[in-house]
Amino acid sequence: MKKISCIAIDDEPLALLVISRFCERRGGIDLTTFSEPRIGLEEIRRRRPDLVFLDIEMNSISGLDVAQSLPRDSCFIFTTAHAQYAIAGFDLDAVDFLHKPFAYERFEQAIEKACRRIGARRTKEPETLVVKQEYNSISIPMDDILCVEAMGNYVKIVRRSGGYVLSRTGIKVLSEMLPQNLFLRIHRSYVIPLRGVEYFSKREVKITGRAAPIPIGKRYADEVYQILSNERH
Repeated sequence: MKKISCIAIDDEPLALLVISRFCERRGGIDLTTFSEPRIGLEEIRRRRPDLVFLDIEMNSISGLDVAQSLPRDSCFIFTTAHAQYAIAGFDLDAVDFLHKPFAYERFEQAIEKACRRIGARRTKEPETLVVKQEYNSISIPMDDILCVEAMGNYVKIVRRSGGYVLSRTGIKVLSEMLPQNLFLRIHRSYVIPLRGVEYFSKREVKITGRAAPIPIGKRYADEVYQILSNERH
């Protein structure tokens, strides 16, 4: 994998020094550090680094708020001394959560996770979807996704192989994680795989492996019908 660009934000100079030394030890990482979160966020938006290290409890702003303001598809790792933030961190789709003080071996594990996600995104068409279910990261092959259904603050990812994964991720966020040439949002509550379409009308779509057709939302109808019609030609 080619060298990855990285930005670390922490208002504690010692914490930034530890990250800098660990990055040097591992190699292959081009790191820039910021002790002022707002300036760091501006640089992230400008440079779009591959990876962000982000403290949570900072004087001027919470790292959780910074994470919510990151560009879409940002790959980030939380670093904090406060373990109670772990659940909130994973809900924001953090790659990992490093509890200070962390050893180099634990740091390297987090980097390896990040590199896998970065590598998948660089291919433009990832083979798997990685989502959080409770405290675990679940990897789902793209061709095993039967459909995605919104359920309140969660999404239900139904698998062709049987069962489903329930993840606390908004359907809008999840639909943006999926390759646009393979999946299509047809309703405020449904995303479908284009390759699984048996037949369709302007009102519903039948997916192979699912007994009942899936409704098409009125606001999506024209676009969905055009896209599915083009897929058949």
